[in-house]
Amino acid sequence: MTHPETKRAARRSWAGVVAIALCAVVLLALHTLGGFFTLNALLTESEGPWDSTVTDTARAMAFLALVIELPAAALTPAFVSLVGLRRWWYAIPAVLILTAIARMVFAPVP
Repeated sequence: MTHPETKRAARRSWAGVVAIALCAVVLLALHTLGGFFTLNALLTESEGPWDSTVTDTARAMAFLALVIELPAAALTPAFVSLVGLRRWWYAIPAVLILTAIARMVFAPVP
């Protein structure tokens, strides 16, 4: 390859940049929503011995986080391989899914 061909191959086309940005926005939206539910599951505490719904609430929030994060985790490999997102995008759904599962298992009791 000559020098101009190398430069052209190194630069991304405008459509490639838009595709990367669009995929990143989709994943960020899903991770933000999943993170919101995970954070709510983590912050749910019992108000006292009479609070009988704390376990169900924490597990419901963790379940909603899983409902959001599992499709995001399924989209991540496609976006990484097809569009060219970096491999660190795998870490976000992994952390949120593991945290939600841990909160479902270790839910607070009244």
